[in-house]
Amino acid sequence: MTTTLLRTADELHARVREGRRAVVMTMGALHEGHATLIRTAREIAGPEGEVVVTVFVNPLQFGQGEDLDRYPRTLDADIKIAEEAGADAVFAPSVDEVYPGGEPQVRVSAGPMGERLEGSSRPGHFDGMLTVVAKLLHLTRPDVALYGQKDAQQLALIRRMVRDLNFGVEIVGVPTVREEDGLALSSRNRYLSPQERRTALALSQALFAGRDRHAAQEALRARAREVPATHARAEALSAIGESRAAADAHAVAKAIPGAPSAVRAAARLVLDDAARLSPPLELDYLALVDPSDFTEVEDDYTGEAVLAVAARVGTTRLIDNLPLTFGNLGAAS
Repeated sequence: MTTTLLRTADELHARVREGRRAVVMTMGALHEGHATLIRTAREIAGPEGEVVVTVFVNPLQFGQGEDLDRYPRTLDADIKIAEEAGADAVFAPSVDEVYPGGEPQVRVSAGPMGERLEGSSRPGHFDGMLTVVAKLLHLTRPDVALYGQKDAQQLALIRRMVRDLNFGVEIVGVPTVREEDGLALSSRNRYLSPQERRTALALSQALFAGRDRHAAQEALRARAREVPATHARAEALSAIGESRAAADAHAVAKAIPGAPSAVRAAARLVLDDAARLSPPLELDYLALVDPSDFTEVEDDYTGEAVLAVAARVGTTRLIDNLPLTFGNLGAAS
């Protein structure tokens, strides 16, 4: 398969379409995470469909002092990666093609969700992101568009925009791709020195610590619910190493499964340690949120959640997250 480079929407619209069109939107500097998105798009589109990868560094997403000029532009390498992953075309428009009248006066507002976490740290970022996503959806006219779950808040906002504004497109989230040591793949990883990269591992390590604490608590509460007698509950809890909980097994069985506060605390310990490294990790936020609106969850929360972290190491800002599910005690007594 030879991947075609397209520079204008007219060139893209002139292509004969057979089957579904799946679009993967990127800002270039492609890596294995993007390749995974493209391969997933290929599977969804099937042999009769078409996979289009967009490469566009959107100036509206960069605030004052951010790295627009520094952002890597590697189109030749991007085309090769896209081709190897199964893309039919790379759509790499100019700024004038996307914004023919200059910066758009009418933009998409991200609303309250866009002001939280990443939106608080990067004012206007999500308005710019949604505006260009809306434009690229119109320009590429896909049946399905795929986005990485590493940018969880971005994915949630795109889903909300598509639902609220009646875009006729299916949105698919693809799990985060990580390097062997756990660091989430990102175009910004190339900015890290070896020492900074070691510090940056604390982001994923913190998330894994929170996940492990959550899993241990969920297992503990599930075990407690399976055993009807208080004495037997205590023995069961003690058997899995929770001696303090075993002292009052009935209370533990009534407690909140995998309490969010405990998950946050486990992750915070790792981040606090990383703040003392050289170079240090400078935490922006650690949050455990409801993915529908990115508000913090309370300790009685049940359902899907996202444990999210953002931090700066040296001059590089990194984000990461993990999805978690908080169970329901149901009829535990």
